Amino acid sequence: MRIILSLVTGLVLLLGVVTSSMATPVDTYEFKSPENQKRGLELAHSLRCPQCQNQNLIDSNSPVASDLRLEVFKMVDQGMDDQAIIEFMTSRYGDFVLYKPRMEAKTYILWLGPIGLLLIGLIIGFIFIRKQRIAGNHSLEISAEDQQALDSLLKRNQK
Repeated sequence: MRIILSLVTGLVLLLGVVTSSMATPVDTYEFKSPENQKRGLELAHSLRCPQCQNQNLIDSNSPVASDLRLEVFKMVDQGMDDQAIIEFMTSRYGDFVLYKPRMEAKTYILWLGPIGLLLIGLIIGFIFIRKQRIAGNHSLEISAEDQQALDSLLKRNQK
């Protein structure tokens, strides 16, 4: 019994050491005011992590995201407005860091592309349905001889 108890205790201690070494550090940044905290978190949610590419700065665990989060929080506490912070980030990392790209000439395809594809799909669907209706108006008639051959084939297949 003592052997089992000491083995269990050893396993629990080993598990505690292993899990504590794998723990990730938590960002702790103390904002000057609750308003700054709210602004900082909103900005970090609206910026994409350059390394992860599909996560915002808050959700990403990468070191780059951690550094950028801290940078955003510091700029908010320094009194920079949101537009200045976004300009700083886009000048450094490009428009890629924005989850919602700006409406510019180079992003028209992103904004108008889905609408264009939808319109093209609707036009193709309209044309297809119209052709089906026109084709449906011309009923296909088969001769009595062909009907008789078809009936005899069906009777053979049923046997």
